[in-house]
Amino acid sequence: MAQRNKHRFSRRSMLQIGGGLAASAVAGGVAITLSDDNADAAAPASPTPKLTPPTTAAAFVHPGMLHAYGELNRAKVRVKAGTNPWAAGWTKLTVNRHAQSTWKANPLATVIRGGTGQNYPRLYNDIHAAYQNALRWKIAGTRAHGDAARDILNAWSGTLKEITGNSDRFLAAGIYGYQFANAAELMRGYEGFDLERFKTMMRTVFHPLNERFLTEHNDAHIENYWANWDLCNMASIMAIGILCDDRALFDRSVDYFKNGAGNGSIKHAVPFLHPGGLGQWQESGRDQGHSVMGIGLMGSICEMAWNQGVDLYGYDDNRFMKGAQYVAKYNLGGDVPFTKYAWHTGQSGAYREQTVVSDIGRGQARPVWELLHNHYARRRRLSVPYLTMYAEKMRAEGGGGDFGPNSGGYDTTGFGTLLYSR
Repeated sequence: MAQRNKHRFSRRSMLQIGGGLAASAVAGGVAITLSDDNADAAAPASPTPKLTPPTTAAAFVHPGMLHAYGELNRAKVRVKAGTNPWAAGWTKLTVNRHAQSTWKANPLATVIRGGTGQNYPRLYNDIHAAYQNALRWKIAGTRAHGDAARDILNAWSGTLKEITGNSDRFLAAGIYGYQFANAAELMRGYEGFDLERFKTMMRTVFHPLNERFLTEHNDAHIENYWANWDLCNMASIMAIGILCDDRALFDRSVDYFKNGAGNGSIKHAVPFLHPGGLGQWQESGRDQGHSVMGIGLMGSICEMAWNQGVDLYGYDDNRFMKGAQYVAKYNLGGDVPFTKYAWHTGQSGAYREQTVVSDIGRGQARPVWELLHNHYARRRRLSVPYLTMYAEKMRAEGGGGDFGPNSGGYDTTGFGTLLYSR
């Protein structure tokens, strides 16, 4: 019986650059053909440049979460020039209903996700409106959009007191925590934005739930919760650390990525490695919606860490890249190997196992692929054919509001074509 390695893993260099095996264009002997895409879109492998993240300084860089100055400035210049694909990505943003300066905040004192009285859509819709208006301010300099983003952030920081509900409250604290912090990071220094009050909200409302989940896992067996539960809370802790210039919080997330006992740490999230540069994703026997969600969350963690001088993308010989390639290949229609996955559920630790990759939700359209394609294919010059094909299939990538009305369409911020093309 194949079991996951359950021991805690020793720390390794925070700036490790993994070489990794470059996946071939036909990994595992299975070619992928797409009716609306080019199967040979991936560039041939080239020597891996010896890159390091942009800084290793003790002080935090701002802006320094999902978007650093370079990406924002490049988008600004390319959009002004009307150059594609940035112009197409900009159009995708500006037509989104959340990106309008007329958006008005609808804050709550208590957000409920899970159980009775759920009202959390008000939170995620306002967060994406703040984020998208903030992008329009940073890229086009339109003050009306800056004002709209500021007013949304101020309204929530002056109102929100708690997040509650059933176990899903931990998902709300994680997903909306990292997204809220990213919107605030874009608005840092904007006239009238009460950053200190916003930091207080993040520390007192979101972070305690994030930490409680990673520490206690809602009093369940450590294996009970899927990878995305850990990952969203790791992302929130990292983002709050950057926003608040709190090195201990940032390091907490980095350490959990490498050594955590739960399913969000890298060797639990990608428990098995297969030939062809593929790594089996922890939720791949569950369904593909949550698998792609997890890829997007881990990508967000890696990008935020990269912009602060820490390479998690390449950690453990590009283990995340192999997991992302696996999920992308299967969702593009290719065959992938699968090792029996066993775990324990509930408080008692009842045994469960999966023996095949799940086709539930196969072919998910979620805005997660441009970010990964940019890092591995462009920054690192690695051959990642499935990431590249998925990015091209999704282009121009949208964001919250472009992928349906349900919460799954708001799990990542998106707009990667605008922000990560180069």
